[in-house]
Amino acid sequence: MTGSIASVQGAEHTAVLGMGAYRPRTVVPNSVILEQIDSSDEWIRTRSGIRERRWAEPDETVLMMSVEAAKEALRDSGIDPAQIGCVVVATVTHLYQTPAIATQIAVGVGAPTAAAFDISAACAGFCYGVAMASDLVRGGSAKYVLAIGVERLSDITDRTDRSTAFIFADGAGAAVIGPSDEPGIGPVVWGSDGTQHELISQKESWQEAAGSYNWPNLKMDGNPVFRWAAYEMARAAQQALDVAGVSAEDLDLFVPHQANMRITDAMRRALKLPEHVKVARDIERQGNTSAASVPLAISAMRESGEAKSGDLALIIGFGAGLVYAGQVIRIP
Repeated sequence: MTGSIASVQGAEHTAVLGMGAYRPRTVVPNSVILEQIDSSDEWIRTRSGIRERRWAEPDETVLMMSVEAAKEALRDSGIDPAQIGCVVVATVTHLYQTPAIATQIAVGVGAPTAAAFDISAACAGFCYGVAMASDLVRGGSAKYVLAIGVERLSDITDRTDRSTAFIFADGAGAAVIGPSDEPGIGPVVWGSDGTQHELISQKESWQEAAGSYNWPNLKMDGNPVFRWAAYEMARAAQQALDVAGVSAEDLDLFVPHQANMRITDAMRRALKLPEHVKVARDIERQGNTSAASVPLAISAMRESGEAKSGDLALIIGFGAGLVYAGQVIRIP
């Protein structure tokens, strides 16, 4: 053997250094949804907790929303865009197979040579992105990483489907992740159950849609999804606490994917969260934004003062796949 491969040493610890969000301008109350489905405002609120949601206008593209959220996160972190070594974008609504939207976002935020790629992990996407970004920084592949969750779910929602029309919404959230003197991101607990992949999925493939000229909207079998999320995700959330060496009493915030208020309440009870732990309920005003929901919920809590810098938060995302990921983080 004539030579050896050099190794790279990254940061010992990582943290979320800054966060940003973009919420579309148009607020859509339940009354608008009810124009196309046979339901009631009371039924929607009881079923999901949603009173209104945001839908993007034509100019509020996946690219535009992502860039705005990312620029805010960069300002919040104080990190120069040129220092970003990688951009990771979680989305299921960049409706091009290639290239990844992350490459255009990197240009838009001022990091045109950064490594850039998209991930498809549905509603767990942001938590997947945080885990990957943390590992990239710790492994020495990048000093700073942008992790973004973004969706325009209104594009793939059947607005006449009583089971899904009221749920989905649009928006973007971003985080800058980099080295830290102290641990700011706990180990990820993640996984999947592909045996139940059909519970949340597109109604048909793009190939099938091209043949029939039908747009491939989302479908969801709500009852089994509710049971899976309420039980399995409470267990995964507890595991995330355990591997981080944190107890429920240590937490300041619980920020689950904003899928359904009843699921949030079931998880809160299962985790036996103390009264002082503030629970994210952004779904009431924002709807379910899939990969964007966790960072949007954190942003709302920061804006309201519920979340403060240094607070300890348990975040967890779960959805189509079925996939999930969760970790404990410090709020920047």
